[in-house]
Amino acid sequence: MNAKKNWELLEQNDREIYELIAGEEDRQKRGIELIPSENYTYPEVLAATGSVLTNKYSEGYPGKRYYGGQEFTDQVENLARERAKRLFRCDHANVQPLSGSPMNQAVYLAFLKPGDTILGMDLSHGGHLTHGAPVSHMGKIFNFVRYKTDPQAQGKIDFDQLMKIAKETKPKIVLCGYTSYPRDYDYADFKKVADEVGAITMADVAHIGGLIAGGVMRNPFDYGFDIVTTTTHKTLRGPRAGLVLCRGGYAEIIDRSVFPGLQGGPHMHTIAAIAVALGKALQPEFREYAGKILKNAKALAGKLMAEGIKLVTGGTDNHMMVADTVASSGLNGREAETILDAVSITVNKQVIPDDPNPPLRPSGIRIGTPCATTRGMGEDDMARIGGWMVKALRSHKDQDDLAALKKEVEAFCRRFPVPGID
Repeated sequence: MNAKKNWELLEQNDREIYELIAGEEDRQKRGIELIPSENYTYPEVLAATGSVLTNKYSEGYPGKRYYGGQEFTDQVENLARERAKRLFRCDHANVQPLSGSPMNQAVYLAFLKPGDTILGMDLSHGGHLTHGAPVSHMGKIFNFVRYKTDPQAQGKIDFDQLMKIAKETKPKIVLCGYTSYPRDYDYADFKKVADEVGAITMADVAHIGGLIAGGVMRNPFDYGFDIVTTTTHKTLRGPRAGLVLCRGGYAEIIDRSVFPGLQGGPHMHTIAAIAVALGKALQPEFREYAGKILKNAKALAGKLMAEGIKLVTGGTDNHMMVADTVASSGLNGREAETILDAVSITVNKQVIPDDPNPPLRPSGIRIGTPCATTRGMGEDDMARIGGWMVKALRSHKDQDDLAALKKEVEAFCRRFPVPGID
């Protein structure tokens, strides 16, 4: 429990790393983070991740470890599991996945054989790398069949077409989930499709886990889903890790797939931090916070659209939006990202549906409101930020204008402390 002393020792004994961490702290304080997969965690989470639990090897599960000395680690993991079950209203929770990719891999490997079919969202329409990207190992092992959204219908999914694809391809898993889709899902329709072809229903809610926990977005378990995966470091504000949540009948096979199937010893310091974040999410204040994220997203989207920025789904139902910067400003996503970085506004380049450009030079950017909301920014602030973004993109050739904007943005940010830093 000597956090201050530990930082002093780091400063004394590895000045290079100390200064790099200090530099990152400063960057986070003076700029606006608008990447939707990022957030500022709680100070208590930082304390847990930097705790002595990192010293302990806890291979196995509570009560069934391969090492001794598990008196406290078992209690930590059981607390995390019980809080996850309560928060997401499910029968079982595995809290050991190290991040988002292994949590999804564990599910695939639990139920499928190489070559089996998974029906998931097309990557350019919002799906994740682990939903079948050809460059991923999962994309090489399993047969991913993809559905798309309809850009002309504000990103809605044609479930008649989805049913047709499912009947033709007979997937073993029907997967709904996304990394850049600004809408909510109609889980009931996905369940109908899966039931028709005898498939397992799986929802990857990595981005919106906190919004589901906060009760402001739909919970797949309320619609009879079998398995839900979520990361803990985005809208949940926890450490960088993943959860696999399921109905009771799938608990044993999921646990075997995570350990010993995919991973060895769990990171107990991270599991403690997960428990902390889940405990926070169970408080009434978290529901209010989740609602503010959505209100801020709608305010920012409204301002951008009012200024002529094209959003690929014409708005948002969650914490994020995707802007077509080529159509809006003649800039590709990499150019737009670089320009906004220059004024201390951080976004990420992003492909748009059926993007004709390559992933490292795509046609859009992805924008989200969790970080800004965590710092206490509100709807009026979102409108102001949207105005700065538009001004930067449209006057990007004028370095004096960009320099003035940067000063304005950073002066604004000083009014909003960053949890765990300020």
